[in-house]
Amino acid sequence: MSNPQSSIFSERDTLFIDVVLPLALARTYTYRIPADWNDRVQVGIRVIVQFGRNKIYSAVVKSVSKEAPLKYEAKYILDIIDDKPIVNLAQFKLWDWLADYYMCSLGEVMQAALPAALKLASETKVASSITEEFDRSTLSDKEYLIIEALEVAGELKVNDIVKLLGQKTVFPILKQLFDKGIILISEEITERYKPKTKAFLRFAPDFRNENAKRELLDSLNRAPKQQDAVLAFMQLVKKTEEITRPMLAEASGCGNAAITALIDKGVFEIKEKVVSRFQGEDIELDANFQFNENQQRAYTEINASFEEKEVTLLHGVTASGKTQIYIRLIEQAIAAGKSALYLLPEIALTAQITARLKLHFGDKLGVYHSKFNDNERAEVWHKVMKNEFQVVIGARSSVFLPFQDLGIIIIDEEHESSYKQFDPAPRYHARDTAIYLGFLHQTKVLLGSATPSLESYYNAKAKKYGFVQLLERFGNAQLPSVELVNIPEEGRKENMFSYFSGTLLKAIEEAVKNKEQVILFQNRRGHTTMIQCNTCGFVAKCVNCDVSLTYHKSSNMMHCHYCGHVEPPLRVCPACGMPHIESKGFGTERVEEELELLMPEIRIGRLDLDSTKGKYGFDKIITAFDEHEFDVLIGTQMVAKGLDFGRVSLIGVVNADTIINFPDFRAYERSFSLFSQVAGRAGRREAGGRVIIQSYTTNHRVLEQVVNNDYEGMFMTEITERKNYLYPPFYRLIRIDIKHIDFQKCYDSANRFASALRQQLGARVLGPEPPLVSRVRNNFIQTITLKIERTNISIAKVKELIRSVLLEFELDKTNSGVRVQVDVDPY
Repeated sequence: MSNPQSSIFSERDTLFIDVVLPLALARTYTYRIPADWNDRVQVGIRVIVQFGRNKIYSAVVKSVSKEAPLKYEAKYILDIIDDKPIVNLAQFKLWDWLADYYMCSLGEVMQAALPAALKLASETKVASSITEEFDRSTLSDKEYLIIEALEVAGELKVNDIVKLLGQKTVFPILKQLFDKGIILISEEITERYKPKTKAFLRFAPDFRNENAKRELLDSLNRAPKQQDAVLAFMQLVKKTEEITRPMLAEASGCGNAAITALIDKGVFEIKEKVVSRFQGEDIELDANFQFNENQQRAYTEINASFEEKEVTLLHGVTASGKTQIYIRLIEQAIAAGKSALYLLPEIALTAQITARLKLHFGDKLGVYHSKFNDNERAEVWHKVMKNEFQVVIGARSSVFLPFQDLGIIIIDEEHESSYKQFDPAPRYHARDTAIYLGFLHQTKVLLGSATPSLESYYNAKAKKYGFVQLLERFGNAQLPSVELVNIPEEGRKENMFSYFSGTLLKAIEEAVKNKEQVILFQNRRGHTTMIQCNTCGFVAKCVNCDVSLTYHKSSNMMHCHYCGHVEPPLRVCPACGMPHIESKGFGTERVEEELELLMPEIRIGRLDLDSTKGKYGFDKIITAFDEHEFDVLIGTQMVAKGLDFGRVSLIGVVNADTIINFPDFRAYERSFSLFSQVAGRAGRREAGGRVIIQSYTTNHRVLEQVVNNDYEGMFMTEITERKNYLYPPFYRLIRIDIKHIDFQKCYDSANRFASALRQQLGARVLGPEPPLVSRVRNNFIQTITLKIERTNISIAKVKELIRSVLLEFELDKTNSGVRVQVDVDPY
């Protein structure tokens, strides 16, 4: 089939292409096409090019023309990888917008957008994934040689394969091997979506008839707990065939040891079954699910809003049934022959909700996020391009997929800071990018949240967005009651036990006694957040960063949470030699340790970055808690991310002050959001839950607003302060970080940069000043902040000024080695 674009050129024409390279380059580069390939070249395909003296890259064709470059002689491309485009025109428009808005290069956007398997370069690593079943006789001599070398070496760089074959470009051969599924591109071996399974018990075949059961019971006379377990199982099996360990342990009162013994004896066998991750929510998974009155009203209002507005905000309290509305809107888009994008801020949430959507959409559903194996991400990319996936659910990188005809974009938990990428460039916000993606596809965008960001709520109030509310929980579920506990006051009453008030401990005890569950929230991981000498005041700090080290009991090491540096804990002070070392501050490990000492009989789990490392670490802990293997789950803000546990009746916030007092203009907004979301994990069924928040400042207005579930009050106080102090949504912020290993050079360069900006922008330029953490990975940092009003000045002109100052800055040799990072909307 001929290429319609190339048909406008003659085979005798000399064609040139502008390509995007996966590098931080200020512009595209032009290459020449051999005349024999004129009919093969088209926009959106990948070609092999040499850039520099020795480096080979796959680049994406952005345009085709007969115009030769004026300032240099164009090199010929080395090869063509694709027969059909892998990047469409809408994506190029999105890339252009991202590069312009977030002030980065097209190459950096390409680097973020394309899966590694589609960004072949001479430094790319390749590994074999061939199985014994694969018929090696189908391989060519060169393919066989590559596979043989990979099996010996484990992995090879593309450069190594070039030397092995003795030819300049090997990308077409690697593409063939990749398409056959027998090599892995890039060194990343990361987890893929895994359905949740639950282990059910059943009698082994030898014990399924009545005579065998009687003989079994007689044989267990000397093991009364095992006998009780068998009797309880025989009663349970009359009601259900799906009996889990916790169910049997609870019914028999015999504990896990007796059940394990029966499994070891071959009395019980375990059968794994794929189940929903959402306990007690089968009604939500029912394809014939019926809206309640509030959901139907919200659904109708959303569709009416879409008649007038491109973007609509759904403000729905936790557990109000927003997900069913999302599903109905997706079904509506599919019925119209279109596709849907469902964005979530966290990879963990993506895995959780996939089971629910899979039951509705089956093979039409694709899942995409950065933790997937690169080959799998490339497969999803191709399936989206072919329209084989009509629904895509994923984290922020999903906005880069090659959608053909989007019918709806849903951005759940739109307030979440996880939608913002901070490093590397492009430092984009997925919510704002998705809104622009909706504009490109002329489709509607729905923002959903129980605690909307101030910007989105302000836009809804200003009628820029449509606005729909869903302020009652689904079914008979009640909002939890929220209580504040004053830590100093409890201390005076001698009612504080380590980090826990008597009120919180009693509530935990009652919940566990009633076979309910508890979530405790502490937004710092590790055991001890600061190690200090009581004699001279020395604080253990990272050798690479200006930050104190956190002691982790699990590794018995002090860790830097910025660069990863570790060192053994202090025994004596390195400054004065005295052994008076004290641990100050506490994280989730310490909370777990102290609670175990106070309540040794309860079962405790921990959910933080440390405990969820490894394959499926998050899922394992969530599954164990869901199946009541823990009574109490202690966690960082991970526990606030939309998780749903039917038995949770109590939420405890161990110390609210570290979040409220964080030095950031969004601290109060984010505190309200976080505490409200944490509180939303309690009482998600008919029984109302209870939330206990411990604080040194219980009269703080944010805590009072959380107690009263007063989002509107929080919004009004915060929006007034934002206006008074020149912050978003009234002003735009641009942050410029200047970095260098020498403090004085960093400081001087930052001052020169700020002075150049100040000549045109005056008082809109703040700084330079050191940020909260002023040295990371041995680089000193100075920050310049620009506050740009939304009236009287063009943001495009401000960006143009920054670019011109940056160009002059880079040409000045006194700034050599100084790095400049620009972050637009740095929040």
